[in-house]
Amino acid sequence: MTWYAARLKELYEGDTDRAHRFRYGLLVFDVATILFVIVSSFMPRTGWIAVLDIVLGLIVLLDFVARLVVSPRPSREFLRVTTWADLAAIASFLLPLLGESAGFLRILRTLRLLRTYELLDRLRKDSALFRHHEDAILAGTNLVVFVFVMTGVIYVTQHGSNPAIATPVDALYFTVTSLSTTGYGDITLPGTTGRLISVFVMICGVTLFFRLAQVLFRPYKVRFPCPTCGLQRHEPDAVHCKACGVTLNIPDEGDS
Repeated sequence: MTWYAARLKELYEGDTDRAHRFRYGLLVFDVATILFVIVSSFMPRTGWIAVLDIVLGLIVLLDFVARLVVSPRPSREFLRVTTWADLAAIASFLLPLLGESAGFLRILRTLRLLRTYELLDRLRKDSALFRHHEDAILAGTNLVVFVFVMTGVIYVTQHGSNPAIATPVDALYFTVTSLSTTGYGDITLPGTTGRLISVFVMICGVTLFFRLAQVLFRPYKVRFPCPTCGLQRHEPDAVHCKACGVTLNIPDEGDS
């Protein structure tokens, strides 16, 4: 392994302070990129937005190449949805000539958010807020990601052919009314493709929404794997595992 590959592997997968800071930096970059994509998608295309698109696209491309370098089996990376989402996002960042509608595919970058297991593990260790509300945070993130990804898909497929989808706001409005099953009927997606997209939005959106509601209203549990049966979640004051009865030693927030 060359020195630069070893350095990249340490940054992306290592357990050093430098690696942790690097992965937190990637998280901040992803969040900032997503905010830029959302805001700029509702603005007219200008020169500075095009320049930022190219700069962000190059950074995302470098991140993508680095992930392939550190992967033990790079070819398997192309079996992941996030890999193809990154490729679509990179193309839409670096090819502004694709037009406004295709440019909205930049929102696919949201699929990368909080999908790095090493980062999730570090957030559990560093943030009590994340530990206490991990399921709610992830469920909320998944719902938001779904909303904006489907908004992008609807805008790309309907803009120019469906007069009801004239702006990204129209696509966002249709997505939210569909997944909430409100269905005002003022905007519809014609044709077989449009109906299939609508069905997909309703089924997946409602599922994600109820998942968020479920984790918000169910009793809080801590993540502590049982050493015998492997049950992951227990009540904070549990003394014994409710699945196998083995004695647990769950640390509380006062432990150092």
